[in-house]
Amino acid sequence: MKKKIVILGATGTVGSKISEILLNEGHQVTVMARHTEKLEKFKSMGAEVISGDVTDVKTLTNAFKNADSAFLILPDNPKAENTRAYQRQVTSNYIQAIEKSGIKYIVNMSSLGCHMHEGNGMMGGTGEQEVRLNQLENVNVLHIRSAYFMENWLRIIGLVKAKGIAGTAADGDTAIPMVATHDVAQVAAAHLSTLDFTGKSVHAVMGPRDYTYKEFTNIIGQAIGKPELPYVQIPVEQAKQVFLGNGFSEDFVDNLLGMAVAIKDGIFNYQKRDESTTTGTTAEQFVNEVYLPIFNKQQV
Repeated sequence: MKKKIVILGATGTVGSKISEILLNEGHQVTVMARHTEKLEKFKSMGAEVISGDVTDVKTLTNAFKNADSAFLILPDNPKAENTRAYQRQVTSNYIQAIEKSGIKYIVNMSSLGCHMHEGNGMMGGTGEQEVRLNQLENVNVLHIRSAYFMENWLRIIGLVKAKGIAGTAADGDTAIPMVATHDVAQVAAAHLSTLDFTGKSVHAVMGPRDYTYKEFTNIIGQAIGKPELPYVQIPVEQAKQVFLGNGFSEDFVDNLLGMAVAIKDGIFNYQKRDESTTTGTTAEQFVNEVYLPIFNKQQV
């Protein structure tokens, strides 16, 4: 039976893939963005496109009314002077819209590390959102606790090309779960369309296995013909200055880097790996199928 499903964050790496999967399955999909021109692809596939964003409770409420399920994501705001206050306001908006609309099934995009509410940077707000959504009465909520996105490696292609290194503020020797966003989207789309969850629950999505940053860098190096490509842990203060130079607020940067630094403390290694949490796309597959084509196209 086809469902009526609302996708927030449809322009993002996960939301866009969920939207495409569900539309290809024939579901009635509603997508929302402030700049709707970015959603033309989904409109052409049959989606209803709504103009609005996470600050607009009325539009959110109207979108959720009569929907079978909705996908929520807590979007980043690089300009926020107080990241946690911003995150709390977005969560409040979601809760108001859910309660006013009467929607009964919510799939919430969360992350590994959200079992902690401090000491995990940006994930503190996402963890708080889990707790607050769990207070909703007569609403089924499933939290997708995703591993570190393999797509994050695309962000430093410029560094690989310009400096001949792969580098982030994270420790290079700590193995963590890493996952392709297509695999996350498949799991979320299945829950949104089958409504196979009740009460409040968590589904961790952890990729095929754990990788260190050095190991992943080596896989990239082999693929691009630079097997000696080094992984360099960038000092926090140096990384901070780069982000500040890009116009990000200091508080946002502190939260972003706080998450990276906490990886060494094991924040991403709390969830247990089993058949239900393990997905198929390996680092080698991702690098060859996704990373390499983008790397070859991108100019220095």
